[in-house]
Amino acid sequence: MKPLDVLGVRVEMPTNQPIVLLRERDGSRYLPIWVGAAEAAAIAYAQQGVVPPRPLTHDLLKNILDEIGHTLSRVRIRALEEGVFHAVLEIDGGTAAGGADVDSRSSDAIALALRCGVEIVTSEALLDEAGVAMAEDDQEENEVEKFKEFLDHVSADDFDTGGQPSS
Repeated sequence: MKPLDVLGVRVEMPTNQPIVLLRERDGSRYLPIWVGAAEAAAIAYAQQGVVPPRPLTHDLLKNILDEIGHTLSRVRIRALEEGVFHAVLEIDGGTAAGGADVDSRSSDAIALALRCGVEIVTSEALLDEAGVAMAEDDQEENEVEKFKEFLDHVSADDFDTGGQPSS
């Protein structure tokens, strides 16, 4: 499994569709996932450390897991089917460790992973299928600038999503 870092959430123009960009931790591939507006906000809030006065849905799920004595071990982006990414929440180590694997929308899984501080991973095969390689520059650029440049040159058509969000 390849670990992924969440670079951020932006809005793709001209469609105004939110997109979250994940980057292969030890590589040069990026995984763009189109998400809904509410999920984009939940991911951005978690990245910015925003604590709402009342728990949002993802905060609530984290609180429930904590209260019943279970932990989210990691999130796995497992497949891309008909333009839609699918994820798994590995609870208490997942089924391989006697826990549970819970099917999830990728956007919800990412939002929860950020709140729980757990790793997001995917397979080499999925990165080969849906990852976008970006040329490495001689100088280190700010990741946000790379993300903005990526968005300037990508469209939903590049990923055959059928115009549907991939959350």
